[in-house]
Amino acid sequence: MTGLVLVSCIIKDPVGMDGLVGANLTSGAFGTIPTVGPIVLTIGLITFAWSTILGWSYYGERAWVYLTGIGSIKPFRVAWTITVFVGCVAALDVVWNVADTLNACMAFPNLVALLGLSGVIASETKKYVYDKDAEMGGLMKWMDDEAPVVDK
Repeated sequence: MTGLVLVSCIIKDPVGMDGLVGANLTSGAFGTIPTVGPIVLTIGLITFAWSTILGWSYYGERAWVYLTGIGSIKPFRVAWTITVFVGCVAALDVVWNVADTLNACMAFPNLVALLGLSGVIASETKKYVYDKDAEMGGLMKWMDDEAPVVDK
């Protein structure tokens, strides 16, 4: 929705959006929608931020418990709360740089595991797609079926 609002506002009034970038561009674009634009942007931003904080907290906590045990939940929650507070009061460019760095750190072990398991993934995919005798019946099983005949 944000992309659609941005594109349509820039097409409608390219001079009014000139020089705006990032959050200012989004705010300016939604501000061109009478009455409801800023309200929709605010509600969308609040719900996205809240659900992101809850989701990352839950998944982080579950991973931490898996790695260190159930007794470490309280220290994780304290550290998480401090981190969220620091993220709220720190400079925006610092927050984005830290978030990008941590996302890259999460991607690295996943890419290593993906490379290590690529043979298993390929074999399971082939079995799922082409093995007509598999439990799921194979995705391509429908190709052997007769086409239904429609009486006129």
